[in-house]
Amino acid sequence: MTGVLRAAGVLDNPAWSALTGAHARFAVRHGKAARYRSDVAPFHALSDPADPEAWEDLRSLVEPGTAVTIAGAGEVAYPGWEVARSIPGVQFVDVALTAASDPEAVRLGTADVPEILDLIARTRPGPYLPRTVELGVYLGLRSPAGALIAMAGERLHPSGWTEISAVCTDPAHRGRGLATRLIRAVAAGIRERGETPFLHTGAANLTAIRLYESIGFELRRTTDFTAYRRL
Repeated sequence: MTGVLRAAGVLDNPAWSALTGAHARFAVRHGKAARYRSDVAPFHALSDPADPEAWEDLRSLVEPGTAVTIAGAGEVAYPGWEVARSIPGVQFVDVALTAASDPEAVRLGTADVPEILDLIARTRPGPYLPRTVELGVYLGLRSPAGALIAMAGERLHPSGWTEISAVCTDPAHRGRGLATRLIRAVAAGIRERGETPFLHTGAANLTAIRLYESIGFELRRTTDFTAYRRL
């Protein structure tokens, strides 16, 4: 295992690191639990997923019957909670990516949210809410007619790292390397801040995994994206 992977312990709990650090302005927190505001991101986090007190603190942030997503906590049901569903995932970190800005990539902002949400709905790269665009830099590529056809951007910001997320391409424009261009461009901005890119995907998404490995990402660990319902 490379040195960068050994040093990445903060990535074992990236949402907590982000919510108590760079993304504190988006956080709602109670004791050992925190969540993003409901229009920003669907993720909840615990200071230590193995601590029953953290789960009790989380109850104050969640209405009864509501399911919340916590990454990497495993499929353990603590008192007052049940596992609603769980998706196996993988976490990759940048070890050899060639980062490069792209002159055709445009910065996406709040005015672009309707187009972003339409592209997300058609490509389903993962959760994206009306204010997710505020979490970091999101870049897009447009067709000659001006339609948004591909995008990628920054999501979680644990200390020293930035997650690349929402990587997606309109089905009619796949096979042209647009996703790779945007990953490299987003990574260039991350590197300029002295941070290291990382990303997540589903363990069954073999197409994405092959792409990430081919351009310089390395598997750091397997994880899970588990939804827990408050009883």
